[in-house]
Amino acid sequence: MSTATDSVELAEAAEEEEVMKLEEEVRQIAQRILDYRTTLPDQLTSTLTSLVASPRPASPTISVEKRGGRVLTAAESEPGSSRDSMGENCTSMENSNLEEAESLQLMKQKISSNTSTLPVVLNRMKECIKRIDRLASSSESIPPAFKRKRTS
Repeated sequence: MSTATDSVELAEAAEEEEVMKLEEEVRQIAQRILDYRTTLPDQLTSTLTSLVASPRPASPTISVEKRGGRVLTAAESEPGSSRDSMGENCTSMENSNLEEAESLQLMKQKISSNTSTLPVVLNRMKECIKRIDRLASSSESIPPAFKRKRTS
């Protein structure tokens, strides 16, 4: 009989120890939450103020248009610009700026095209997830042709 009471006492002691461990974990988590609640708002405000205060690089608005087989930026396409009066005398710096403007315009077009197709892709993903969930919840068996062969 003493072995039965000993085993019951051991079980109770183990349970009490487990409860004490869990209570200690709860206290630690509560302390971390309290620390986060006190420090996180200050960190967020300091981060946001530094982001707002940081100077942004000046990026000129560039619109590219083709005129007479040449690609012109917005500043060059204005009437009376020095580019029109110079004719075909372009320096290498102007060519690099022109190529940069073209690549920037191409990147803007690609980004806008990608963002416009995003809702369609999301709808397709949702439909596929629904189909997968339906197949996973159904009680149908998978044909053996679609099962993986185990390699040993």
